[in-house]
Amino acid sequence: MTQLQFKDAFWQITPYGLRISKPCLRTPLHPLPRIHPGDGYPSVNSLALPSTFGQAEISLCKEFTFHTGYEVLVQRLLDGRKMCKDVEDLLKQRAQAEERYGKELVQIARKAGGQTEINTLKAAFERLKQQIESVGNSHIQLAVMLKDELKGIEEFRERQKEQRKKYESAMERMQKSKLSYYKKTMESKKTYEQKCKEADEAEQSFERTSASGNQKQTEKSQNKAKQCRDAANEAENVYKQNIEQLDKVRTEWEQEHIKTCEVFQLQECDRITILRNSLWVHCNQLSMQCVKDDELYEEVRVSLENCVVESDIDYFIKSKMTGTQPPGAIGYENYYSREPNRGNSSPTQSCGMMKRFSGLLHGSSKNNAESITPSAPPLEKADGVYASIFVNEQARITSSQDYRVLYDYTAQNMDELDINEGDIVAVIEESEDGWWTAERNGQRGFVPGSYLERI
Repeated sequence: MTQLQFKDAFWQITPYGLRISKPCLRTPLHPLPRIHPGDGYPSVNSLALPSTFGQAEISLCKEFTFHTGYEVLVQRLLDGRKMCKDVEDLLKQRAQAEERYGKELVQIARKAGGQTEINTLKAAFERLKQQIESVGNSHIQLAVMLKDELKGIEEFRERQKEQRKKYESAMERMQKSKLSYYKKTMESKKTYEQKCKEADEAEQSFERTSASGNQKQTEKSQNKAKQCRDAANEAENVYKQNIEQLDKVRTEWEQEHIKTCEVFQLQECDRITILRNSLWVHCNQLSMQCVKDDELYEEVRVSLENCVVESDIDYFIKSKMTGTQPPGAIGYENYYSREPNRGNSSPTQSCGMMKRFSGLLHGSSKNNAESITPSAPPLEKADGVYASIFVNEQARITSSQDYRVLYDYTAQNMDELDINEGDIVAVIEESEDGWWTAERNGQRGFVPGSYLERI
């Protein structure tokens, strides 16, 4: 299939038809790379533009028509320039959108909470925040790449404009010269035709006068016919000279027109190729961004695979455990059975026992020195509201025995002892309230008895 060229189809309307045959060069374009599923992240070199873009295709130009003209070519190039601006606007707006999106992702990642979570789920959430910030930064980088592509198209459009202006100026000069000679030739043709008509009329008048036999009139008509014929011959010579000059100008215009059409066609080929490749690269950039986003989110999925429910539950139990034994039941105390001892009650001891019992109910490890003193028998109703609670806190004194620590425990008060899993401690006292006196490395303090195991 033959390929028409601009110079074949856009001749300026003139009084002369043109038929020219001339071969034109063509070089096939290299295909641009595509991203297929599974290809992964393509290299930067795969985005390079083909080295032979913008060359005309090979064809034998058989026919040249002139039904449209040079103005159609110029209008097409102006339309192409507008298309370049449309692509620039698209890339500009897309770059702005990518930049806004990336910055918002970074802000979202930095403002996200999650500090209250623990163990594996907390690690997965922290990984998600990191990857969201990375995705945001990658979209900001994509916006920079789009701006670079936009700058390249702008520079290309301006180069084409400067080149087109030079050929447009040359064509305008040739057009004006050709039009001037054409008008001059048409005027000389009109004068030539008028002189020929006058010469014919003068000769016909001479013939009629000769037939009448009037010598004076005949001689006068003969001189007039000769003058008209000389004027017609002179007008013919001027007309022929103008025709030759017009043909010379037309030939120069034709050569300039062919050269301009070839340049304009190359410009159009370059423009179409540049925009095609730019849009192709743009799609590749967006595809690569999707691949990059998926790679970042895959790391989050890997982190979530390591999130185990049982592990997080065990971690919480070990780090926040308060004890394995529930508080004892509150027994019934008859008010009248302890009436004789009511006057000898000790408010201080009663309050101390209440505080120790309250600490056990709420899982608190806070103790004071009063809680380990021997308790008195049940006392009277305190302040007329509740009966005092009898808790036998008589410590059972034992000989020193070694125990192994099962769980970590951090001391909450000065009278408690820090212990870690695997430590060996010596138990000095085992109190029934669950708080034992232990010694480790020369330091003594209270520890939860449920955290220890006899060796």
